[in-house]
Amino acid sequence: MIRLLTFPTQTHLSLIIALFEMVCGGFVCTKNSLCALNILYVMVSLLLIGVAAWGKWFGLVSSIRVVAGVIGVGIFLLFVAFVGLCGALMHHQVLLFFYMIILFLVFMVQLSVSAACLAINKEQQKELLEVGWNKSEATQKDVEKTLNCCGFFHPDYNGTCDADCFSSPLSCDPCAPIIQSHAEEVLRFVGGIGCFFSFTEILGVWLTHRYRNQKDSHPNSGAFL
Repeated sequence: MIRLLTFPTQTHLSLIIALFEMVCGGFVCTKNSLCALNILYVMVSLLLIGVAAWGKWFGLVSSIRVVAGVIGVGIFLLFVAFVGLCGALMHHQVLLFFYMIILFLVFMVQLSVSAACLAINKEQQKELLEVGWNKSEATQKDVEKTLNCCGFFHPDYNGTCDADCFSSPLSCDPCAPIIQSHAEEVLRFVGGIGCFFSFTEILGVWLTHRYRNQKDSHPNSGAFL
């Protein structure tokens, strides 16, 4: 038992899938599982859109690019979930096929990004943060105001800064060490969440492939659409 839990192999994965097929092997169960998965995606997409709009409305994020990027990801996820939900409810072969292909591509991209977030070292973090800092003045102002720091490597007291500490000379800390301390935690969190959702996506691909090849056992159900 300990060996099974500690060293999962392809044989153990096959046993898990076989167990799932025994518990949920019917047409209705597979359909309901696929619908529940897409309802989860709908909730996550609405959460992304809502958080981005909330941050912009209350002035927590002033960068239009960041807000537009988060909202764009939310809308894309909402579209994918809508296609999957409609395909599952109608058992529509074309919608399910495109949903399966899109979900698999998203799985590949998301797993790669998640692995990169977990594998990046401190030097690479520092370089990426510096590039991001230099690209957007709006992001600089947001970070300085939120973290109460000025400048990336050292404060420039001859310039401007939105941090509260800037009103007192020589009292501001540079932003680079503070950002990097938060960035490591954020990257670990994002990588973990990304890996989790990658698992749900490959589960969705498997459920869709299985569901497309099943027929409704009810007497009034027709053939495949």
